[in-house]
Amino acid sequence: MNKAFVFPYFVCLSIPICYKNVNLNFYFLIKLNNSLFGAIIFIIDKFSIFIEFFEILNFSLFAEKYIGGKMLQDIKFKFILGLLVSSAMILAVACSSDTPEPTPAPAPTAEPTAEPTAEPTAEPTAEPKTIEKFGMILVGPRDDKGWSQAHFEGGEAIEKAMGAEMIVADFINPADSPNTTVAQVAADMIDQGAELIFATSDDMKDGILEAAAAHPEIPMIWSSGDSAFADGKGYKPELENLGNIMGQMEFGKYMAGCAAASESKSGNIGFLGPLINDETRRLTNAAYIGARDCWVDKGNSITDLNFEVIWIGFWFHIPGVTLDPTTVVNDFYDSGVDVVISHIDTPEALTVTDQRAADGEDVLVVGYDYENSCDVAPSVCIGVPYFNWGPSYVEAAENVANDTFSAEWTWVAPKLENGVTLEDSMVGFKSGDAMSSETSERVSKFASELDGIASIFTGPINYQDGTVMSEDGSTPSLYDIWYTSQLLEGMTGDSGGN
Repeated sequence: MNKAFVFPYFVCLSIPICYKNVNLNFYFLIKLNNSLFGAIIFIIDKFSIFIEFFEILNFSLFAEKYIGGKMLQDIKFKFILGLLVSSAMILAVACSSDTPEPTPAPAPTAEPTAEPTAEPTAEPTAEPKTIEKFGMILVGPRDDKGWSQAHFEGGEAIEKAMGAEMIVADFINPADSPNTTVAQVAADMIDQGAELIFATSDDMKDGILEAAAAHPEIPMIWSSGDSAFADGKGYKPELENLGNIMGQMEFGKYMAGCAAASESKSGNIGFLGPLINDETRRLTNAAYIGARDCWVDKGNSITDLNFEVIWIGFWFHIPGVTLDPTTVVNDFYDSGVDVVISHIDTPEALTVTDQRAADGEDVLVVGYDYENSCDVAPSVCIGVPYFNWGPSYVEAAENVANDTFSAEWTWVAPKLENGVTLEDSMVGFKSGDAMSSETSERVSKFASELDGIASIFTGPINYQDGTVMSEDGSTPSLYDIWYTSQLLEGMTGDSGGN
């Protein structure tokens, strides 16, 4: 390489040094940029630009005077080389910063750094809305092991889910509280701060209608009612604050009848009924159909099944007003009945059956309403169709809290899996200790074959007076099921007036 071209080579090297703002070893740069800058030097060499530059330095005069020949060229080269190296070093230092350019940050790892960078925090989740107080009006005692206790525990589910306070009024019926009306109780609860009222009996119809009209700003639920049933007889569209909730207990009663007939040896089944209305007739009919299906499934003739219904006159015993359920159950067993199905709110049927069994009789019982009612007489209880009001009541309270409550008629279907009730089902059937494995399998089998509430009443089915409820292979409407007017053909008992 012509020594005269060292200057442009180092000048070119200084350019990337300044550009990158770093100090680099010249030898490394020469190797790194050999191809690029070699090409530049070749071009410059061809045009002899820098030869004239060296002549301007006029070193020849100095050399002729003090030095001669080849030494002049060596001195010129060393002088220029030293000058250029020094210039390049000065240039590199000038271009560089006091501190090296920071290298890119390493990729984040799962381990936290010594001084973690603050991350933006998420917006705090809004607290769920709730209600402060609600009222629960019960027709009987809150610990009756039956209907009222099931509602009371539904209210406890709201307390647990939302932290609300339940205001309870029990024994709200004409016999126990003759001078107290449902409307008065509701008004008192509202004065105490209740934001939602539950009236839990069909018997409370007049009082809750009055209360809803008097307090249109307060949402209310009339359990088992039809005030929000748009196609119903009792539809009250003007009461936009009154909704209805009821479970399709027809499924539970069908399973109860099936279990009773499956365990019965005689085919004589007694049904302990409360008062007579559309609800009690349709549920009693469902129990009979279940008993009929499972009695025949055992290989028996339908003519050998005796299904007798006796009504006591109210949801539970009121001395001097209703029949005594204890007497009725004893009369059943004295007549040859070996299984009693209870449909009243209290557990007299279980107590009597337990006593008769303790005396050596082969008798069994089916409870009602409350999931744990078999605890009263575990050794003789086949099972219990029960209500689980908690999920629906919590939903109603949440709707009130979120201002989404509306007056709806809700007839809630059960949640079954292979004929077995799921935990969050509104209605279901719970087996008791007295249920055999054969009966358990039969009940589950028939329950799993049901396809909606109407399928329970698939024809041919006639009422007691011979009129048709459903033709062969057909099913009745929800309206006809809800407003059942009579007991069915094949049953013994009073259908009452409609």
